[in-house]
Amino acid sequence: MQKMSFDFLENIQKIDTLLNVEENFDIIKKEMEINSRKVIMYYVDGFVTASLMQKLIIHLMSVKDFGDDSEMASERFVVENVPGVEAEATHDLDFLIKMVLSGCSAILAEGLGNGAIIVDNRSYPARVTAEPENDKVMRGSRDGFVETLIFNTAMIRRRIRDTNLVVKYASVGERSKTDISIVYIKDKADPDYVKNITEKINAIKTDSLVMGHQSLIECLIKRKWYNPFPKVRCTERPDAACASILEGSVIIICDNSPEALILPTSIFDFLQDTDDYYFPPITGSYLRLVRQLVFWSATILTPIWYFLVSNPNIVPEWLAFVIPQEYGNVPILVQLIVVELVIDGLKLASLNTPSVMSNSFGVIGGLLLGDFAVQVGWLSADVIFYMAIVSIASFTQSNYELGYALKFIRIITLILIALINAWGLLVGAALAVFLIVTNETVNGKRSYLYPLIPFNAKALSRLVFRRKKP
Repeated sequence: MQKMSFDFLENIQKIDTLLNVEENFDIIKKEMEINSRKVIMYYVDGFVTASLMQKLIIHLMSVKDFGDDSEMASERFVVENVPGVEAEATHDLDFLIKMVLSGCSAILAEGLGNGAIIVDNRSYPARVTAEPENDKVMRGSRDGFVETLIFNTAMIRRRIRDTNLVVKYASVGERSKTDISIVYIKDKADPDYVKNITEKINAIKTDSLVMGHQSLIECLIKRKWYNPFPKVRCTERPDAACASILEGSVIIICDNSPEALILPTSIFDFLQDTDDYYFPPITGSYLRLVRQLVFWSATILTPIWYFLVSNPNIVPEWLAFVIPQEYGNVPILVQLIVVELVIDGLKLASLNTPSVMSNSFGVIGGLLLGDFAVQVGWLSADVIFYMAIVSIASFTQSNYELGYALKFIRIITLILIALINAWGLLVGAALAVFLIVTNETVNGKRSYLYPLIPFNAKALSRLVFRRKKP
């Protein structure tokens, strides 16, 4: 803590230097003289509303006395003369600089002693709270988290009007000083887990959270980077975040990121979808079972098919149709891997295509490439068919990390089958289980396989079937 001086000019000189007022055109230093007292305001242009600043300045012009230069002069001035909804006195120079760079306004005046006034009249640029593009539902609310922290916490407060709801503040990053909120309900969340998470966040040593929530995840979990399975469940939906809070989870919201982190996390949590809860229990259970069946079946579809193609002598007669009539001019293994890469290439191309054309590009591009590849003999029609099923099935699960984790397992298993045949299929399955079991998360006492390990029948049944709300 760098304490401010009783020398007004010395404070101004330090603040000018720290804020680089001469070089930064967007950091405004407004000098005034009111009742023979020098008054200076610092704020960032673009973070304040012009009308509120004008009202604040007009009010300051009517002030008769700014203080007697005593230790508590700034505190008395806030109580008697500052009309701002959020205003406070400070003697900490570092805190003053941080708040100015965060969008607040700082007021220094002769007579305030070694203190200054911080007025929170900021107004961040923000987009509307529209439905998230990557987390849509057929029914339900259409709002979503945005990049402004205070908007996100307000959407949670709007849904949970409980006095036990806690929204803790933390700041991470030596340079970025990114604002973070830890949200939970006191009588629902595990207090030891909350304490552990809070300590981990406060202990983070990094320059900045460049990529928002993803940078925060990597700071919290630094080991086993090679494990592709997702470490934390994220959501852009306030309703999903609130449902998790009410179940006892802890939510972490990072400023400049529209995604909230849900902790602790189990692999089974990724198989749930918000849509399940906007339909009656029987329909929600059906959608959940279909999603899980399709997703996991597609994960093992191509490895099993390739194993059968590689060993046609073990294929029973009733299953003979899975053996392709024409193999194409390229080995089946290469075909499967190439199509996996082409599908991702089409996804990336679609992302960089104007939105009005992206859907047409993806469909037409896939059809043309597949048709031409079969005609010239590069690919087998069977490979196109099975990979089309895998591609469509991947969209039944909203978490991209889990989809890519299983994609990597699928490709590795295909290569292992080519190398060691049936053992490759077993080793691939064992590798998937090993990575899931050893995946490191911020789970505290919980396992990544909870409620399977440790076994909790009631919790497991809630994940498999959509239960009626009591």
